[in-house]
Amino acid sequence: MWLSCLLELHLTSGYNRIFSCLSVLILLTLCGRHPVNASALNCQSECICASNIVSCSKRELVNVPHSLPKYTAVLDLSYNSLTRLRAGWTTVHLDRLHTLLLSHNGLTFTSEEAFTEVPCLKYLDLSSNKLKTLEEFHFQGLVNLEVLLLYNNQISQIDRTAFEGLDSLQKLYLSQNLITRFPQELVEANTRSPVLELLDVSSNKIKSLPVHEFKVLPASVKNGLYLHNNPLICDCSLYEMVIQWHSRSFNSAVDFRNEYKCILPLNHKVSIRLFDLQEEYMNCSTIIDSVLLAYLEGTLTILCDTRLRDMVKVWVTPDNETIQVGHNNQSIKMLPNGNLQLSNLQPENSGTYTCLASGNQFNETIHVQLKVRNITSSLGHDSLSTAYTTLVGCIASVVLVLIYLYLTPCRCRCGSNADKQREQQEESIHSSMLSASSIHDISVDKATMDRRVAFSEPGKDAQGQNGKHKPNAVEEFEDRRLLAVPRKKSDCGSVGSVSSDSPIVV
Repeated sequence: MWLSCLLELHLTSGYNRIFSCLSVLILLTLCGRHPVNASALNCQSECICASNIVSCSKRELVNVPHSLPKYTAVLDLSYNSLTRLRAGWTTVHLDRLHTLLLSHNGLTFTSEEAFTEVPCLKYLDLSSNKLKTLEEFHFQGLVNLEVLLLYNNQISQIDRTAFEGLDSLQKLYLSQNLITRFPQELVEANTRSPVLELLDVSSNKIKSLPVHEFKVLPASVKNGLYLHNNPLICDCSLYEMVIQWHSRSFNSAVDFRNEYKCILPLNHKVSIRLFDLQEEYMNCSTIIDSVLLAYLEGTLTILCDTRLRDMVKVWVTPDNETIQVGHNNQSIKMLPNGNLQLSNLQPENSGTYTCLASGNQFNETIHVQLKVRNITSSLGHDSLSTAYTTLVGCIASVVLVLIYLYLTPCRCRCGSNADKQREQQEESIHSSMLSASSIHDISVDKATMDRRVAFSEPGKDAQGQNGKHKPNAVEEFEDRRLLAVPRKKSDCGSVGSVSSDSPIVV
């Protein structure tokens, strides 16, 4: 071509001829710099191409082939020798690629930017490699990813943000690794994928589980939460959870029933089957039904939490009333999503509500026990206890005051000769008085040993000299013991004589 242009230019001298030859030379030069399909993938020798499927499996590749077809939808690079997957591993933007297979390659590293050129990826297989850690935002940009296979690696550390952004993730396989911490962020409400239905962390090194977080998970997630073959510490809450899952026929508990094992807390060398953890070991009880607590005149929604989302649901109340969609009862109605809403709750609403769910694959029955309590009594329980304590304290204080007033001996001087006439004049105030006497004929020592107290009404006949009672009057009273005179509480003599252990002698 070059030679023909020069010859033509030499033979002719026309302007048009010169211009056309120069244009041809420029075009040929540009094409020589970028030859068409010079480095395109050779499907005859390197890989197998079948329509939009490119299979490069078992080709002993150490690098990904360049210039993959842009229409590639499935790329199989398994069973090769790819050890690192860096950013820019493909020079072509594969916006149609939805399946990428990289298993059995010995991969030890994958860059966080390795998947920027495959934004529509839905299925990623990184299983059976040598990955050890998953860094922060490890799979950033894969917003359409649905299935991620990471089983049979050496993963021991997972950053809490490693799976962040995978909003479409449905199935995650992490089994047969060295994980010691359960990735709780995968089941928490604010970080969990809204469509997650399978999480396999079996056959790892996990010793404890967030059982309380599992209780609030939807049944669709519990059905696909595989926890078997981990060195779990035996615990009644763990036992009750797995037993409940088994009673609900969750696949995670039924399919691997014999592979759920735990280690006794006091003897880490003894491993037993979790389903054998009964009375002979830890005296664990079985809890099957869910229990809800509600308050009087409140509103509550009971969930029909089935394993599958799309099922036909019917509710049966404790009174054997059937509730379906369109039920006109104002206090009980079934929502379009199959849940049961109760309003203006009353004590008679307590009982067991049964959800009967039916689907194409199986039927399911869910029992929920409801207890309706009086919110006033519930909220006032602590106040009532405090009031009761205060009342007891007040009563005790009053009793102590009464004891002090009525049972303490009086030390006042009563019944002296100088005050006798004045006390008689104030008889309207004092209803009785105490007069104590001793027989002076007896010696002082004997009188001290033999003191007696008598209640008597002062009279002329009974009084002797100096206003004292006659001895014969005292003896006559002691023989009869019938004389009783009303006394007022203000009479100090009455209190002292009745309550004191030692009679007061004046």
